[in-house]
Amino acid sequence: MFENEDTLRRFMTERAEGEFHDSYAKALELVRSEFGIKYPMIIGGKKVWTSQTVPQYSPIDTRLLLARLPAGDSRHTKQAVAAAKKAFERWSRLGYHERVRIMKSAADLMSERKFELAALVSYENGKNRYEAIADVDEAIDFVRYYAEEMERNNGYETPMKSASPNEKSKSVMKPYGVWGVVAPFNFPAAILVGMSTGALITGNTVVLKPSSNTPIIASKFVEIMKQAGLPDGVLNLVIGSGSKVGRELVSNKDVSGIVFTGSREVGYGMSKQFSIARPRPLIAELGGKNPAIVTETADVNKAAEAVMKAAFGYSGQKCSACSRVYVHKRVKNEFLQKLVEKTKNLPVGNPLEQNTYVGPLANKDAYRNYQKYARIAAKEGKVLAGGSVKKDGELKHGYYVEPTIVSGLPRNHRLFKEEMFVPILCVADFEEFGDAVEMANEVDYGLTAGIFTGKQGEIQEFLDRIEAGVVYVNRQASATTGAMVGCQPFGGWKDSGTTGKGTGGPHYLTQFMREQSQTVAQD
Repeated sequence: MFENEDTLRRFMTERAEGEFHDSYAKALELVRSEFGIKYPMIIGGKKVWTSQTVPQYSPIDTRLLLARLPAGDSRHTKQAVAAAKKAFERWSRLGYHERVRIMKSAADLMSERKFELAALVSYENGKNRYEAIADVDEAIDFVRYYAEEMERNNGYETPMKSASPNEKSKSVMKPYGVWGVVAPFNFPAAILVGMSTGALITGNTVVLKPSSNTPIIASKFVEIMKQAGLPDGVLNLVIGSGSKVGRELVSNKDVSGIVFTGSREVGYGMSKQFSIARPRPLIAELGGKNPAIVTETADVNKAAEAVMKAAFGYSGQKCSACSRVYVHKRVKNEFLQKLVEKTKNLPVGNPLEQNTYVGPLANKDAYRNYQKYARIAAKEGKVLAGGSVKKDGELKHGYYVEPTIVSGLPRNHRLFKEEMFVPILCVADFEEFGDAVEMANEVDYGLTAGIFTGKQGEIQEFLDRIEAGVVYVNRQASATTGAMVGCQPFGGWKDSGTTGKGTGGPHYLTQFMREQSQTVAQD
């Protein structure tokens, strides 16, 4: 029976937090020992190098050279697609029990190396140790959950009613072929592994393009899959820019499907280009502009804690991050007082340190975007907390910024509409509950949403009317973030996604397959 990995909770339950921190510290030493090495691409099971390499530095301290990476291009992508196409026939015809066995073995190997992988996540994208281990845990969860789903659904083979006495019919879900997997930087283990596993376990082969910010964790995943027994050519790794590798995946006629997590603009562009010649499946999660509503009957302290966690966890760089909150006028002052106090007390700094909550932004573009949006907030609204970059001491060498709260902006202001992907939270008030729900819905996105209220009628109205794929009610752990595999399927409505079926849920794997009706007549 599937169980979530949930490493930190297990250590805390066993009162072994010290052991948790010791394991992470040892993993940091291991990762540091590998700084600066060259990583290859993996195509058809072979290591592929390029004459030129691209240096990768850590957002924690841009003086830290993590690795030298190959500069993959369209030529390498074509080779990877060809290798995946060649491997497809054998892999797709392998019984699902064997595919499940390989995936379970991979999950066990990832679990054994979880602290190493978490330390690498911290160095690559700046997550603190708690968020990094949760990222890796989620990756392991995806593999095990999807393996169980394959078994629970009998490999998605379903007996059907017989049309005639001498006929037997069944529905069989079959893989498409080669899938391009285009992964983001913010969950370099969880989302990358989840998307890849969804394609692989259903019998497809994969060309994997990781984010240019976080390619090392992808390399480790491919290494683990090889160790688990995945045949050569089934999973191919191409490291390179979206303009070269991603573009070739979208235009290549031998790519049967694409699964992507990233910005709406890129995702919609891919969708249009990918289906020019013929309709092909594209599974995309495209971000959010996630609201929380705090009513006059809410537990204000609980709401402030939950909104703070949702807005500023991983420096606001989650697609599910809370970026706007609507508070009833009668409790607005009390709520803001508590929220601002909690936010100002958040430790901002090096994520490798045990007490850090807010680490750096992932890259220079995000750092610049934060400064742009912070200037707009200061000019056109009232900044209640934060609003500046952090340059004290060693922080000047990384992309550190202050968690920021802004009020006083009109409800149609761009900061209430645009996905910023930085730690900036916009606050507005309301008098009528219906207006709060309307404001929550009046954006293009529909990924997550939360509410805090003591009235059952408001809870039901929120659940009936809110336009989001993942919703939470009175949840102190986080107002809009923190979906667990097998518990809360994660997928968006409106411009937040293309399929309406969430990861880590019962309908996700069916997207990687197409149905075949099989009828056999017997004499």
